[in-house]
Amino acid sequence: MDKTRRDFLKGTAWMGITAAAAGCMSKGFRLTPGGSMMGWADKPIEKLRVGVIGLGMRGPGAVHILAMIPGVEVIALCDKHPERVEQQQQWLRDNGHRPAPKTFSGEEGYKRLCEDDEIDLVYSATPWQLHVPIALYAMEHGKHVATEVPSAFTVEECWQLVETSERTRRHCIQLENCCYGEIEMLTLNMARKGLFGELKHAECAYIHDLRECCYQDPNVTKVGYGVSGYMDYWRLKWNNVHKGNQYPTHGLGPVCWYFDVNRGDRLDYLVSLESQAVGFRDYAGIMFPGTWKAGLKPQMGDMNTTLVKTVKGRSIMIQHDVSSPRPYSRINLVSGTRGILKDYPYQVAFSKKPGAGAHEWFTDAEAEALRKEHMHPLWKEAGDFAKIVGGHGGMDFLMILRLAYCLQNGLPPDMNVYDLATWCSICELSEKSVRSRSSSQDVPDFTRGAWKDARPVEITPVGLARMGFKSDSEIKSDSSQLSV
Repeated sequence: MDKTRRDFLKGTAWMGITAAAAGCMSKGFRLTPGGSMMGWADKPIEKLRVGVIGLGMRGPGAVHILAMIPGVEVIALCDKHPERVEQQQQWLRDNGHRPAPKTFSGEEGYKRLCEDDEIDLVYSATPWQLHVPIALYAMEHGKHVATEVPSAFTVEECWQLVETSERTRRHCIQLENCCYGEIEMLTLNMARKGLFGELKHAECAYIHDLRECCYQDPNVTKVGYGVSGYMDYWRLKWNNVHKGNQYPTHGLGPVCWYFDVNRGDRLDYLVSLESQAVGFRDYAGIMFPGTWKAGLKPQMGDMNTTLVKTVKGRSIMIQHDVSSPRPYSRINLVSGTRGILKDYPYQVAFSKKPGAGAHEWFTDAEAEALRKEHMHPLWKEAGDFAKIVGGHGGMDFLMILRLAYCLQNGLPPDMNVYDLATWCSICELSEKSVRSRSSSQDVPDFTRGAWKDARPVEITPVGLARMGFKSDSEIKSDSSQLSV
């Protein structure tokens, strides 16, 4: 961060203290001296009380998962639309959860929820433009916060979240569910075991045809998804004015775990370019001729490719395409000196002996044997359970389970505010690069050097029985199978 901004922050530091003195902070919460959040853990919260904000696409699934975790209580619900709040309140009643949660609605209902002294964790599943304001307000009022992706869109916003988290000593966690996908966690486990040798390159992506979702009338239920389109067409409007990769974290998050980014390595710089923007216009011209939708000219190129170099010399390719008729893919490829793994479809290839080549993919049987042998311990413990619960094939459940487990046991969360900032900074930096003929852009060190000594992330089983979970046969399948 440049000196001018640091001087500005020093000059305005009094504002946080003044706000606290004026009664803007929740009762019982006191500002404490700041410091790094790397490896930091709060005292155990055995009874985790959660307030959920945003009950459109992602929020309901989160409510259902949170409500089934022993020791977790959903005590508050908030959405701009009161009918959505009523629907989830009814779901909780129908499923035996008492007492009924507090309810908030309206444009600033989230503020009243964040101000509630009984809440430990604010879970934000709102449209993108609300992620940062809600996260900042929640931390300023003494709440840990978990927010949907991307959690920020500019480098400045990333710094605001980092510095507020450090000052308030509240966790600010990005809800990157793809880090908990079965193949992603398999890849992480294999990398930790050294099966790939020295890691040197990765490829990741968010390739997902979202044209129908973006242009869908928000007031019409979408067949096949069971939800309405994006409220007020917010995602279409975002793509209409932005370039670059505005949704990098689904692919990048897992890769950063493989490469120990912010925990022994860090992202150094990037370059980005993209194709012409024709996919959205072509779709709207066919489906909505003569309407305002057909008249839009979205700026976001159909395919963005961003290349990142790490301090240790590794390379990462990140792609983004939500406007082409292509099958879904996050690629999830990692390459090392001894072998390679990729997904969509899942394939592996390894040297049969030291120094030998790997010119062909393993057979399906060989690849499946490796998958079973090296399945991540968390998936071995809870994978079948997670698939029954649902939520993107179970990854939502495992993400929320680990979040609750860490907070309940006073452990550092798997993803911290530095991960959030690093992964999300790609949004602005890739756009800057695209708009300046793919110029090189430095990625800030949000850890301020702490990455050099930080330990790699360690995801361990949680002990479902010890936590008080029912057996698999007693768990009802959840319907929150929304698109990732």
